[in-house]
Amino acid sequence: MDFLLNDIIKYRRDLHQIPEVGFKEFKTQQYIIDTLKNMGYSPNIICETGVFVYIPGKKEECIAFRADIDALAIQEENSCEFASKHSGFMHACGHDGHSATLLAFAKYLTINKKTDHSVLLIFQPAEEGPGGAKFICETNILKDFNVKEIYSFHLFPDLEEGIVSTKPGPFFAQATEFDCKVIGRGGHGGMPQKTNDPLIPFTKIIDSYQSIISRNISPFNAGVITVGKISGGTARNIISNSIDFYGTIRTYSQEDTEFIIKRVKEIHSGVEIAFNVKVEDEFRILYPPVINDEALYNKFLKISSEFKFIQGEALALAEDFAFYQEKVPGVFFLLGTRNKEKNFISPLHSSSFNFDEKVLLEGVKLFAKLLEGTNEI
Repeated sequence: MDFLLNDIIKYRRDLHQIPEVGFKEFKTQQYIIDTLKNMGYSPNIICETGVFVYIPGKKEECIAFRADIDALAIQEENSCEFASKHSGFMHACGHDGHSATLLAFAKYLTINKKTDHSVLLIFQPAEEGPGGAKFICETNILKDFNVKEIYSFHLFPDLEEGIVSTKPGPFFAQATEFDCKVIGRGGHGGMPQKTNDPLIPFTKIIDSYQSIISRNISPFNAGVITVGKISGGTARNIISNSIDFYGTIRTYSQEDTEFIIKRVKEIHSGVEIAFNVKVEDEFRILYPPVINDEALYNKFLKISSEFKFIQGEALALAEDFAFYQEKVPGVFFLLGTRNKEKNFISPLHSSSFNFDEKVLLEGVKLFAKLLEGTNEI
């Protein structure tokens, strides 16, 4: 794959300079289209800012590979020569690397295609939100092109550079957002008897949330409830009228998600009665859990000896690749980028996230090996 190194560096650095958020990736889309056309492909537009290429083979059965293309609203702090030219936006989650890998894989397929299967390459918008994979699936593209399996990966700075990691079954969590408000009656801090302080019932709510995980969910089923933002009050000597708080729920099954939401609502109802307050809540179930297909994972294991592979652990991160896996079997894996010598140690969604592009060749090699191995299934 070394012959693709210069190309993959160029693709990644060109894309890194034009970061765009979900469903606004118009420059990114045009770059991908132009690059694919230069390879001899006839790319198609999907979901406004997405791109796909269908490569027919001798067999109608199709293998799909997906890359996300969107960036984040983060001001870049890297001083590299290819830093973002869009002020306030940055490829802080490595999607420029994912797209560059799929473009390099597309070029590889023009030279070396060792499979009779058809191939579908999907350059997907809006992974960071609102979940472009859902909209891609709703076009029925997977059914229309007879897709039988799908693969994707994510760069991951928690793993050393070049290490590949995944696992069978639940891998990434289902994410749910919640916005809540406890409404009481404010007043002077020196006369609390004339108020109904919402802070006290709020603390009871937070305490009770933790009992859901420790006492209502099986110890064999992982789950997380996190309140990450709290807002209320205007001065130290004034009891607020209300407390707003915001958080996230992470589980590995739809059933656990629905159960936790049910228990949270019951806690809110109990607190309303006990403290004579009003509790408003809103829940948004986002991406399903990423669940890697067991048979395809075993296929993955057959080629793992050719890579620096370690079996992964379930993570409480979220990824909209799960929408594809609801339609067809798929495997999602991680590719390590951590390199202390080059100071590539910043986490995802960091203003200083960066990596050495040579690691992307491992992604191309993995895609190629997975495609070649399809003939053995």
